[in-house]
Amino acid sequence: MITEFGRQVRAEWTKLRTVPGWVLALLVAAVAIIGLGLAPGRSGGCGTHGPGSECKPPTGPGGEVVSDHLYLVAQPLAGDGSITVRVATLTGAIAGEQGERPGLVPWAKAGLIIKAGTTPGSAYAAVMLTGSHGVRMQSDFTGDIAGPAGSASRWLRLTRNGDRVTGASSADGTTWTTIGTVRMSGLPATAQAGLFAASPDYTATASGPLGMSGVESGPAQATATFDHLARQGTWTASEWTGTRIGGPGNGGPFEPQDYQHNGDTFTVSGSGDIAPLVTGGAGLGVSITQTLIGTFLGLVAIVVLGALYVTAEYRRGLIRTTLAARPRRGLILAAKATVVGAVSFAVGVVTAAVVLAFGVRVLRTHGVYVLPADAGIELRLVLGTGLLLALAAILALAVGTVVRRSSAAVAGVIVLVVLPYLLAVSALPLGAAQWVLRFSPAAAFAIQQSATQWPQVDNVYAPSEGYFPLSPAAGLGVLVAWTAVALGLATVLLRRRDT
Repeated sequence: MITEFGRQVRAEWTKLRTVPGWVLALLVAAVAIIGLGLAPGRSGGCGTHGPGSECKPPTGPGGEVVSDHLYLVAQPLAGDGSITVRVATLTGAIAGEQGERPGLVPWAKAGLIIKAGTTPGSAYAAVMLTGSHGVRMQSDFTGDIAGPAGSASRWLRLTRNGDRVTGASSADGTTWTTIGTVRMSGLPATAQAGLFAASPDYTATASGPLGMSGVESGPAQATATFDHLARQGTWTASEWTGTRIGGPGNGGPFEPQDYQHNGDTFTVSGSGDIAPLVTGGAGLGVSITQTLIGTFLGLVAIVVLGALYVTAEYRRGLIRTTLAARPRRGLILAAKATVVGAVSFAVGVVTAAVVLAFGVRVLRTHGVYVLPADAGIELRLVLGTGLLLALAAILALAVGTVVRRSSAAVAGVIVLVVLPYLLAVSALPLGAAQWVLRFSPAAAFAIQQSATQWPQVDNVYAPSEGYFPLSPAAGLGVLVAWTAVALGLATVLLRRRDT
């Protein structure tokens, strides 16, 4: 059995490499992926205006790039201690094309914070009241714990005990509920502790007649009034100090950020965010997925190859010779799928590796900030692109076997795989785009996602920005399912039908 299958694979490989048109399709796919991947595509201002214009976001304790912009009113806390306060009011303002208007974005935040220092990216733990997500405890940019449900818990408390910080909330200042405890190994003996306020940009989709046409965003500010402040422990200063972490300018039209202190009442205003950095409307730059934008065009060439690999034999009558030489028809189809899948996988892997190696350099040369990605993500993108092309080629082969017509097979697979992706990233409203990318074979493009969707970060997580509704594995699994069904149907029909 193995020997017979091996002979058939060798015969199919000989066919593919000796037909100029099929080899040309592979070359076209490679040129399309590499060509678009190495084209500038976008431009930005990072590093293009001389020294000081480089985009250098801070790095958090976990090594991730972060946004660390807030207004801090603090004193040094030496050793263990606690701070308690009531958030009396939390209001906000949003700057848009029509000017400034009242409004509080969902993840606007104000509360208590213990921070290793005022350097952007330094470790912290905070308990806060948010615009629409209730009370939260957040730490080191990526940690997020929900507090008690409801809006009554406006009393907040942070307690430090060694390298552990505990957040708690209360509705009346008497009965307290612990939200969570985090361990901060990088917290120095003397840390900055106090009040803070921040507000990420307002972000929303902008819809046109054909669906989503862009992203609306603008600076926002949060203003909180605090009272009933109480402290325990060793506080080494008698005066409070206001600091704009992230430097001047992070508030846009809401500069200057400041605070007022009257008795035990504090009013603090702040803009920006303290959270992981994202791409898209609320973020900076792009992810490395942007370099693989040519995949959809290369996919078209691979689909043509997969369809012609079988329909050309029907059109020329050569399928009779093939079936006469190997009467086991299922084995023939398996050999064709193995060969066309393998060569497509190789093209995808090689081209993706080239693009990821050089495409990021091209973008950075043109002033575009590219979020860093670890080696594991890069490896997934390289292998995933190969699998995406291989499965699309096998799907086209199966459809070609079913319909026996080149034009019908090519058009059908493009409509199934390529067209949904193009519509999702360019024309469809966000909800429709996400639906399409859950159920159509185009869901497999999720294998190329490299940016993380953070629940605690306001952003438009749209396909046009490189975000997909399914995980990479689940998205690829959708295409696997479509291909398996098509290949099974093709096998049944090939065995039953006359040539």
